[in-house]
Amino acid sequence: MLGVLGGRVYDPRNGSDGETRDIWVKDGRVVSPEEADRQGAEIVDATGLVVMPGGVDIHSHIVGAKVNAARKFRPEDHRGAERARAGAFRSGSGHTVPSTHLTGYLYAEMGYTTVMEAATAPLVARHAHEEMADVPIIDKATFITMGNNHFLMKCIRDGRHEMARDYVAWLLRASKGYAIKIVNPGGVENWKWGSNVGELDDEVIGFGVTPRQILETLAQISGELGLPHPPHIHGINLGRSSSARTSIETMAALDGLRAHFCHIQFLSYGKGKGGVHTSEAVAIAEAVNAHPDLTVDVGQLVFGSATTMTSDGPLQHSLHRTTGSKWMNVDVEGETGGGIVPVFYKRTNPINAVMWRTGMELFLLIKDPWKVFLTTDHPNAGCFTSYPHVIKLLMDRDYRAEVFEGIHARAREGSVLHDLEREYSLYEIAVITRAGPARALGLKNKGHLGVGADADIAIYQEMDDKAEMFARPRYVFKGGTLVARDGTVVADPPGRTFYVAPSYDPGVEKDIRRHFEATYTVSFENYSMLSQPVTHEEVIACG
Repeated sequence: MLGVLGGRVYDPRNGSDGETRDIWVKDGRVVSPEEADRQGAEIVDATGLVVMPGGVDIHSHIVGAKVNAARKFRPEDHRGAERARAGAFRSGSGHTVPSTHLTGYLYAEMGYTTVMEAATAPLVARHAHEEMADVPIIDKATFITMGNNHFLMKCIRDGRHEMARDYVAWLLRASKGYAIKIVNPGGVENWKWGSNVGELDDEVIGFGVTPRQILETLAQISGELGLPHPPHIHGINLGRSSSARTSIETMAALDGLRAHFCHIQFLSYGKGKGGVHTSEAVAIAEAVNAHPDLTVDVGQLVFGSATTMTSDGPLQHSLHRTTGSKWMNVDVEGETGGGIVPVFYKRTNPINAVMWRTGMELFLLIKDPWKVFLTTDHPNAGCFTSYPHVIKLLMDRDYRAEVFEGIHARAREGSVLHDLEREYSLYEIAVITRAGPARALGLKNKGHLGVGADADIAIYQEMDDKAEMFARPRYVFKGGTLVARDGTVVADPPGRTFYVAPSYDPGVEKDIRRHFEATYTVSFENYSMLSQPVTHEEVIACG
């Protein structure tokens, strides 16, 4: 039994906006005061401290084949970012792409207890799960890429919606994934032919389908299967000056269907002067505000070193040609592709500065904090360890103005940022980092401190410098166990892996098997993880 007493609790799901209340924990769950064994409980005096649920990161890249390739591809990223072994805790390294154990430690030391791996091809899901089992403390899950899947596109082309639905359900079960991920639908397949897509109604080479059909079909299937999290969408034209227009068109195409648009900052640009994009955050925010079934995460750029890695192969090649940085290309047979390019974002670079400004404008222009969540698309726009810095930018307009005045002058032209006086409150920070992502993910026991919730608790000493405050929590509890104190990990229990298991007609497996025999180098039997348990797994119900 644990009692956290006298803290100022910020628990938006249960209406707490800094009220003083006690939190009681039994067997890893929050319980009512009536169930508390006050005599035998371990007591934490939280008087005057800020108490929040553990952080929930809805979009990060922390495990899997792509992440592991980046660790090997960037030895320079590990230099100067080493952590020596201390006692029972493992060593680790990596600045923008930390090793598995260090990833768990760094998230927990910042007050985060649940993290979603944002993109895993089903063919390499086994690797992702092996690495998730090696990431301590935090609970996690993975989204499965489907926007360029050959079997699925054939089903769409042939008008076989029921088969497509059964295949998606089978694929999620076979890969033990959590949600549908869509990356540049059709464009990654076209990249294998030296092309891309630029409009929703462009044709995917060899399949006769369009990005619009892929998006609409997968959004419909997600709803039909009752998946807890809607399709997680990385749209077409990411990083291009046409991205804002096609993002708004995509939102309109999915009107009435649940959807989540990830790292929307990268998809919010218009055509500017001299090859420098302009921010279209005003138009994107208006579209997000207008669609009740839509949520987004920002993918806020942070100046400094980053490692871009996406399943968007043509984007990565374009970035390689633009920056001159080294480049790795990846092709996953019949499913997706991608690449890795190191970058360094500079305040003095007008393009980078516009990207920073765009993210800030989106945070401040989207009215409902339950619709917009804090991410850096780790490690694409910056490392997740930069979250406290982003929180300071959102809560302190004077600091934000100071940074704004220091970016390239061309990036400041036409910006609305200097007119936006909004400052996020602690309550709103609790929404965009905890309650909102948990609700969008359908994780009923995460992101709040009501009765029955997982006892994931982060306790902070309030400070004027919000970056310092959120970088070093006084205490972090995971399932009622103290895992970090004063920003340092003190215990590393294993975290759980969540996945979904939607029902499907088993008859579809005959067609899937024939597809494997005709096109895959991996056998049908060796592909699926259906019969193999994942370490500390937990199935999240659909419906």
